Amino acid sequence: MKKVIAEFIGTLWLVLGGCGSAVIAAGYPELGIGFVGVAIAFGLTVVTMHMPLDIYLAVI
Repeated sequence: MKKVIAEFIGTLWLVLGGCGSAVIAAGYPELGIGFVGVAIAFGLTVVTMHMPLDIYLAVI
């Protein structure tokens, strides 16, 4: 069950962080996020959830 919860949290974070930045970049091109900003956002969402979910799965 803890793997399902971790997968849900990780997917939710990736969708909100990565896809949210892509939607903002497409909707507001004058912001200047662009392709690089979206790529950085996806990378940061993966990095920011990798360690907490590993700790969560190890502890519980």
